[in-house]
Amino acid sequence: MPILTERDKRAVRSRLQGNLENPVRMKVFTQEFECQYCSDLRTLVEELSELGDGKLEHEIYDFEKNADLAARWKVDKIPALLIHGLKEYKVRYFGLPAGYEFAALLDDLIDVSRGVSRLSPSVKQKVKEIDRPVHIQVFVTPTCPYCPRAVRTAHQMAIENELITADMIEAIEFPHLANKYNVMAVPKIVINDKISFEGALPDAHFVEHVLMALE
Repeated sequence: MPILTERDKRAVRSRLQGNLENPVRMKVFTQEFECQYCSDLRTLVEELSELGDGKLEHEIYDFEKNADLAARWKVDKIPALLIHGLKEYKVRYFGLPAGYEFAALLDDLIDVSRGVSRLSPSVKQKVKEIDRPVHIQVFVTPTCPYCPRAVRTAHQMAIENELITADMIEAIEFPHLANKYNVMAVPKIVINDKISFEGALPDAHFVEHVLMALE
């Protein structure tokens, strides 16, 4: 069953047309059983590939059969979507980017294709100076209007610095993680399992939390 309506497709094509500079590879990890949203994510990515002026490609991997690649890219749950451009940026979605998150996905595709973020110059500089691994997890739900901003900020940091891994995690699809990190409201951001906060903070405040997690 299609995910995007014809109206959706026209809007997506209009958003992406002329904005994609270099090829983008959408890598999906899925499996044939015990994964409620795997087929939906696969269908969504296949539909998006047809709307990107030939610059959106997709690759489908089986989480078990391609365990070596899952290990290489540190994919530990499904459904998973990795967005790679000229570099293998650690821009990742765990769960279906539906609802408000779909707009964030489109913006990520554009940024990855260009290899640059839209962070302010001062924040970019602070992000580029980070010299240790950072793992940012952003817990979201499809009906949260503030979540895309937090996801976008995290993903843009991952574009600016290859030491940063930024994950969108759909809290409803991964309740065990939501429980582990005591997710009571979204967006909830967890950095290196050390620092956490709620809300879509401005970029300048977000990066300060990242730096605190490295202290």
